[in-house]
Amino acid sequence: MEKLELLAPAQNYKTAISAINCGADAIYIGAPKFGARINAKNSLDDIKRVVDFAHLFNVKVYVTINTILDDDELIECEKLINELYEIQVDAIIIQDFGILQLSLENKLPPIALHASTQCDIRDIEKVKFFEEIGLKRVILARETNLDLIEKIKKNTNIQLEHFIHGALCVSYSGQCYMSAYIGGRSANRGECAQACRKKYSLIDKNGKTILKNQYLLSLKDNNLSNHLDKLIKAGVMSFKIEGRLKDENYVKNTVLFYHNLLKKYPRQSHGTVIADFTPNPDKTFNRGFCDDYLFNKKDNIYNFLTPKSIGECIGTVISSNDKCFVVKTKKEIIPQDGLCFISGKEFVGCLVNKCEKTKDGIKIYPNKKLNIQKGIEIYRNLDIEFNKTLENSKNTRKLNVSFEIYENKIKVFDEFNNKVELDFEYSELANNQETMKQNFIKALSKTNETPYLVKNIEFRVESLPFLPISKINELRREILEKLSEKILSKYRTKKQKPIDIAKFPIDKGDYRLNVHNLKAKEFYEMCDCKVNEMSFETNKNHKNCELMRTKHCLKRATLGCNNQEELFLIDEKGVKYPLHFDCKNCEMVILTP
Repeated sequence: MEKLELLAPAQNYKTAISAINCGADAIYIGAPKFGARINAKNSLDDIKRVVDFAHLFNVKVYVTINTILDDDELIECEKLINELYEIQVDAIIIQDFGILQLSLENKLPPIALHASTQCDIRDIEKVKFFEEIGLKRVILARETNLDLIEKIKKNTNIQLEHFIHGALCVSYSGQCYMSAYIGGRSANRGECAQACRKKYSLIDKNGKTILKNQYLLSLKDNNLSNHLDKLIKAGVMSFKIEGRLKDENYVKNTVLFYHNLLKKYPRQSHGTVIADFTPNPDKTFNRGFCDDYLFNKKDNIYNFLTPKSIGECIGTVISSNDKCFVVKTKKEIIPQDGLCFISGKEFVGCLVNKCEKTKDGIKIYPNKKLNIQKGIEIYRNLDIEFNKTLENSKNTRKLNVSFEIYENKIKVFDEFNNKVELDFEYSELANNQETMKQNFIKALSKTNETPYLVKNIEFRVESLPFLPISKINELRREILEKLSEKILSKYRTKKQKPIDIAKFPIDKGDYRLNVHNLKAKEFYEMCDCKVNEMSFETNKNHKNCELMRTKHCLKRATLGCNNQEELFLIDEKGVKYPLHFDCKNCEMVILTP
């Protein structure tokens, strides 16, 4: 069985280290430029620091260069990729085919290339194409169901990466032009304004309102934690958590949660995670969870009432008045916790000012007057105590090491046969051998600030030399630094084989190929795909364009699949977008006005 990889997001250096300490086998992080999350950029120096820490544990570091680039940016990108190779980044995640052309022209180092989910990878033919040109991995569309994953694996040998947790884009990734159309902020250029989290109304061709001012394109969050065994059996080897814009607490909590679930499987990284909190993904940001795409259901995937975090359900209201309400719950609630609930078609939130235990539950005094009725479910979307636990967490990850003490040298070795020895001088033997032995044990075991955990200390000498504790501490620091240097010196990134040419799955394409530079156009056409139109961001004429294609269907959700009404989406500015329903493929398309 192929070793599995838990792949965690990292907004910055600090979050990356936390992800590794909580059990990630790999992390993905933004470069100084050209990442699909423009607000999650990192300097090369910080990425190098992440690489050096990660590689001690055989944790991989992938850098996102997954936007489409213009011709000048592609020149910059070439330089950046070479710099990333020099600091031993394990792979880059790409969308732009211009990068493939650079590789074909031998202008890039042999750094591994992974096809981003932004490449719109949702069928066997596209996966085969990437395999045939020589890529090591594809990141499947979030919409890929379990049966299709299994078929892809049976028909290819490429590594499959799949999202298992976090936010869901309503559109097929790489095929959303809504943000670019509305305000010029292109999702394919890393500037998505999240048009899907705005309010819309749904009307028919006669102007009749079906739904008014609701979050009609906002999906719940993905959570496949109950289906990891099925995904493994189907052929997924890399399990990806979404969230390069999420905070450190979110990453700690979510990564440790999935690390614990995957413990029973062979994993790619090394070391022991020493946890000091119990993870619970319900307690950090979530819009409510779903797993519908995996089983091609799409019935429980949306929440029209709010795009905000709902959190965990704590109980049901059993009585209320204009000052307080009583919730039947076994949860501990404290002042300053954040609560929320749905009242009619409104999402309502409050903070807890005061609470009292009663025989039936907890009486809660909110920070504002609420009209809350019996039977309403209450959620907690801000758990003050849990957040403090995460902020104060000292989760660590350790490599087991053993020491051997000789007359004039000390050796250290890890479980992977990395060995280092260090000579030392002394002038006399210790008068009290037992005290000296305990001094060695105490000083050598002080590894809290290092990546190491001492499992064994052996004394290979009858009479120990006398060394001050300060000298033993110095020896420990020096020899462990040398061990780290040795581990890193032996680390080897896997090389990208030369990129080849293969037949692209379609013969011609328009703006949806996302061709933003001439080298991308050249690569497509070498692969027998005629580029009839440059990118959406390049063109000024957007008549009759698909702004979004999605498995989320408003007709199915409201009127039912058999309804033949023409439907339109209206945004908060009154702009009217025609909807097209591709029922054969069970897809909804939002068109330009």
